[in-house]
Amino acid sequence: MAKYRPRIVDQILEEKLESSGAILVQGAKWCGKTTTAAQHAKSILHMDDPSSKEQNLLLGKTNPQRLLEGPTPRLIDEWELVPELWDTARFEVDNRECHQGQFIFTGSAVPKEKDLNKIFHSGTGRFSWLLMRPMSLWESGESSGDVSLGQLFAGIVPDGMSALTLDDLVYLICRGGWPETLNMKRKAALEVAFNYLDGVVNSDITRVDDVKRDPDFMQRIMRSLGRHQGGQVPISTIAADISANAQPSMTDETIAEYVKVLKKIFVEEDLPAWNPNIRSKAAIRTSDTRYFVDPSIAAAALGIGPDDLINDLETAGFLFETLAIRDLRVYADALNGNVYHYRDSNKLECDAVIHLRNGSYGLVEIKIGGDIWIEKGAKSLLALNAIIDTERMKKPSFMMVLTGVGTYPYKRNDGVFVVPIGCLRV
Repeated sequence: MAKYRPRIVDQILEEKLESSGAILVQGAKWCGKTTTAAQHAKSILHMDDPSSKEQNLLLGKTNPQRLLEGPTPRLIDEWELVPELWDTARFEVDNRECHQGQFIFTGSAVPKEKDLNKIFHSGTGRFSWLLMRPMSLWESGESSGDVSLGQLFAGIVPDGMSALTLDDLVYLICRGGWPETLNMKRKAALEVAFNYLDGVVNSDITRVDDVKRDPDFMQRIMRSLGRHQGGQVPISTIAADISANAQPSMTDETIAEYVKVLKKIFVEEDLPAWNPNIRSKAAIRTSDTRYFVDPSIAAAALGIGPDDLINDLETAGFLFETLAIRDLRVYADALNGNVYHYRDSNKLECDAVIHLRNGSYGLVEIKIGGDIWIEKGAKSLLALNAIIDTERMKKPSFMMVLTGVGTYPYKRNDGVFVVPIGCLRV
């Protein structure tokens, strides 16, 4: 495999520094926020540094401007420990001679509810937001990058080759896109997701808002979510799933609060629904589709590894979908786009709709591989394309079946692209 590449988010961050006074970089722990931000900073303050944490917290309450002094861009890591820094940074941006590129704030959790009340200004016009995710296969060097998502939007027929085998794919699902794993041996790299899961259930779920929660119960919820990756699953289904597995359950309201915590620490990132103009009386489903931010979290929650997935290709397909959504989100961000899903009352669906700021969009079905599944995906894409009202919105720039295994990308006679994920990039 090729050596891992620079992060796609680097270019996005650089552009935001040129247009905004401060940038808030958020995302799951271990996805590389601090390392990435530090490469763009000229001075750094680690708020949680044990040697200065107590002093930092005191200064944050009494003289927060002091913490912002230093060459710019100045990185404030784990800024949420002193929420007062938000309004102070906003004030500094307004009053400095140069308004752009002053501060980078990084954080692994949404500030606590009680701390949000201490923030008086939204930051509109001064702050820019940037959500960072684990590495895509192109960034980690596993994708050849022969096929550009941007070029697909331009109508260029894909060409290239993927070297990924099924064995490679199930390993990458379980290893995940955590930067530290790239220099580890296979066994150690596979342990990282399990360590991550332990950290979430034993520490992060309480740290986020100082509310004591049951680690075992959270683990059961995450196991249920792992089983339902890519599904529009209501809280009641998760509750029933826990009960069906002979585990004592809690109320739907309590389960919803636990799931909300996972979103606050960027472990779960559900996919919103796409609402196009269609020539059909079908009702468009508006429920989000459930995904972890990285497939390795689902694998760890289920207690499985690459060998298990090789022997259970149905589960491998679900977790591959999580990996594919992760990568599509990373690539779409660089194109000023967002990723959605489509479902309607006629059971017509599309796993991913990449919608750009200029109104262009591409339709994507995600299949782990195999001619039968590729055919099924293409059929679904063509059916959706047929009901889109192109008098009221653009026609899709492309339709693509994104596969896990497969060597060559190609264009079918019906116009649908088939692209292995091992050759995709932004």
